[in-house]
Amino acid sequence: MARVSYRELVDTFRGVLVRVGFTLDRADLCARLFADASRDGVPSHGLNRFPRFIDMIHLGVIDVSATPLRVASAGALERWDGRRGPGNLNAHACMDAAIGLSRRHGVGCVALSNTNHWMRGGNYGWQAVDAGVIGICWTNTLANMPPWGASDPRVGNNPLVIAAPRSEGAVVLDMAMSQFSFGALESYRRRNELLPVPGGYDNSGELTRDAAAIEASRRPLPIGFWKGSGLAMMLDIVATVLADGRATHEISRDPLHETDLSQAFIAVNPAALGDGNALAAVDRIVDDLHAMSGAASAPRFPGERTLQTRAKNLTEGIPVDPEIWEAIRRMDRQ
Repeated sequence: MARVSYRELVDTFRGVLVRVGFTLDRADLCARLFADASRDGVPSHGLNRFPRFIDMIHLGVIDVSATPLRVASAGALERWDGRRGPGNLNAHACMDAAIGLSRRHGVGCVALSNTNHWMRGGNYGWQAVDAGVIGICWTNTLANMPPWGASDPRVGNNPLVIAAPRSEGAVVLDMAMSQFSFGALESYRRRNELLPVPGGYDNSGELTRDAAAIEASRRPLPIGFWKGSGLAMMLDIVATVLADGRATHEISRDPLHETDLSQAFIAVNPAALGDGNALAAVDRIVDDLHAMSGAASAPRFPGERTLQTRAKNLTEGIPVDPEIWEAIRRMDRQ
């Protein structure tokens, strides 16, 4: 596995994006969002996802010039139309709008329809905590996970992000409703590694740690079995209703045409209640976790390993798959 600097990653992504029609400022933000995912140890939604993103632009699924538009508002609640613009730029804009609403109302909720894959959802949780607010966001997806008790994919793995600011490192949970996202399965397959725990079923209906077998069966395991299946459906329902958008069953099952997604972005500003120490509780919870003794391994809060990975990769360089990296560099030279 080769390593490249964060700056080189951003510059290369930006060069390709400008070539396919992005303005320089939008290309820079889009490039940084992709690079941030790989920097933080999520190449499945950073470097590795970038070629598919470019393919979707060439297919006309993503409109590089489209920006999200607010179409309805009621106090702290807004509805936006993504107009099939780049999913990560749309998501960033909507979380920014939710943060702005939370400054005025204490809480802000922006629902987004007609958008594309947001890439790494954790980016928008970190965006919220960097602004000093609690962030909650989720998206529906194409149907890529069977409901509990079925074998045909009918629900999405519908990633959910919950983030809370903290002075010594934010707590950020970024999770799909499947035990492993399809991006993570692809990463394990490319490395020829078994999953650490069973992540789905093979074509014989047996639980397996073989990522390729799960990709072939299209039967990833929901988190918490029936609970993850139910939560995936509820996230789909709430995002679809708030955004007046498409539900999972109405989205194309072709990954290259996964568009018209529904998403929700919530920002909560505890300082609005007048308590300057409202977030001190986060430190107490984390301190209690770290004080545990007798554990087989040191317990970590959500996002702690991300912070460690980020620091290491900024110092030593970001790991890149040589084949994918060279393919993207060729795009930049064309």
